[in-house]
Amino acid sequence: MNKPVPKLDLSQVTPHIAFSADQGKVWLNEQRVMLFSQTALGKFRKEVYDTIGEERCKAFFMRLGYQLGILDGELARSSDAEMTIQDRFMLGPELHALRGMVLPEMVELELTEKTDQFYCEVRWHNSYEVEIYASEMGPMDEPGCWNLTGYASGYTSALLQREIFFQELECLSCGNERCFAVGKPAQQWSNYEQLKRYYEPDPLLEELRSLQTTVEALKESLNQGDKLANIVGSSKPFKHALQMVTKASDSKVSVLLLGETGVGKEVLARAVHITSDRADKPFVAVNCAAIPPDLIESELFGVEKGAYTGANQSRMGRFERADNGTIFLDEVIELTPRAQASLLRVLQESEFERVGDNKVRKVDVRVVAATNEDLSVAVEQGRFRADLYYRLSAYPINIPPLRERKEDIPLFVAHFLEKYQALYNKNVLGISDLGMERLSAYHWPGNIRELENIVERALILADVNGVIGMETMFPEQSGAPTDAKILDASGHLQDKLFPAGVDGAELIDSLLESGFELEAFEKTVLDAALRKADGNVSKAARLVGLSRPAFAYRVKKFAE
Repeated sequence: MNKPVPKLDLSQVTPHIAFSADQGKVWLNEQRVMLFSQTALGKFRKEVYDTIGEERCKAFFMRLGYQLGILDGELARSSDAEMTIQDRFMLGPELHALRGMVLPEMVELELTEKTDQFYCEVRWHNSYEVEIYASEMGPMDEPGCWNLTGYASGYTSALLQREIFFQELECLSCGNERCFAVGKPAQQWSNYEQLKRYYEPDPLLEELRSLQTTVEALKESLNQGDKLANIVGSSKPFKHALQMVTKASDSKVSVLLLGETGVGKEVLARAVHITSDRADKPFVAVNCAAIPPDLIESELFGVEKGAYTGANQSRMGRFERADNGTIFLDEVIELTPRAQASLLRVLQESEFERVGDNKVRKVDVRVVAATNEDLSVAVEQGRFRADLYYRLSAYPINIPPLRERKEDIPLFVAHFLEKYQALYNKNVLGISDLGMERLSAYHWPGNIRELENIVERALILADVNGVIGMETMFPEQSGAPTDAKILDASGHLQDKLFPAGVDGAELIDSLLESGFELEAFEKTVLDAALRKADGNVSKAARLVGLSRPAFAYRVKKFAE
């Protein structure tokens, strides 16, 4: 006797779909999705089929479905901890039904929490791929629900964290009476190697990518830009700053880098160095703010033995170490008056004296200074020498803050993810679409350094092979856009803020007139949700329209 199989329950997934009319976007949790015309997709498939042939076309659409399945599988894997493994599995068929792609009917499902056993038989009703063949391509010789098959394989593999392949054994597109597919561990299929090749990149595409990479590398090697290959950024304001750097490379002029904290002043200082004829000489970076005022002179210019108590031997300073190269003085405004005078002498005469010595030493050093304050104001306040300011500001370069180069944020995210995935030996699938949108909307007072810290923390908190979502970057902001409408259990749109039949404006007016406190109100709602859910955090979170991490974050905030 067959075991009972779970039925589709769209009420599990409809609250995850949100429509934001103001933005022109549709959200599935934190992933942006699109409603697409079946007719247009059918004509596109026909063109691909006619261009590259059946086998390559089949592999193309199977891989497309596979990638979509992986994203949905990660969503299911990270969903409420209280859900059974069968309920998690059913999220995939339910999402596919909600998208209007197919109506899956489970015939048999063997899946338990504690064993590696998996077996599934499914019928696909109303497959959009079958309708495409009927309208655009005609009967097929073999089963043609390629996209659905790829999705089922990718979804189940991501959910169970092991390789699962589905294979369509019967299909209406090739004259069978139904669309019927079976899923099981990949290695159990006798044609495993053939199936695996469908999900691997096309060799032809890999060859084209390789050729494209080679051409781009050759183009870069023909100009000076290849020296700056590791510098991230393509926005117009940042490109202007880079142009200023390269124009200064052939001169010996002192450079003053201006910008807020965390904009990457040291990165640009190194760019000044590596694009100059001093690139093979030392680059010495000094954070002037990190050195005690009574030690700054000895650190920069060295000290002679016996110059003060504790000076047991002579020691060269940073300028001597940077001889023939470049020295970077970050937070130069923090220099003491005596250190400012010594720096001016180096800039004017290329000479200095060690602390406690009267021997004049010559040095050939290019100075790159940086500050996040307005030095002209510091001059007016008497905190910085005017003559030193004029020497340093001969060639100023303004580095734009991150909020003025937001098109560079995805580039930085990719760069930092690559860096920290290697550092922590941990792979993720990237940032969710909503997460990337919030990163772009954020003001970034800490600029690139703040973004790097957020990406590193998010990677640490994210699941292996998972998608980094809002709760790991901005836990207090997770969830769909506040202006969005969601689907109710019947599939109809409703306001996200208030359920049908509730006059939201009247309710808000009454609350404001009562003089209520927002924080106390929020805490009361959270407590009530927990009581109603009998202490189940996941259920309580669903009651108030939050993710579990976001709900837990708020509860913890009020408990502190």
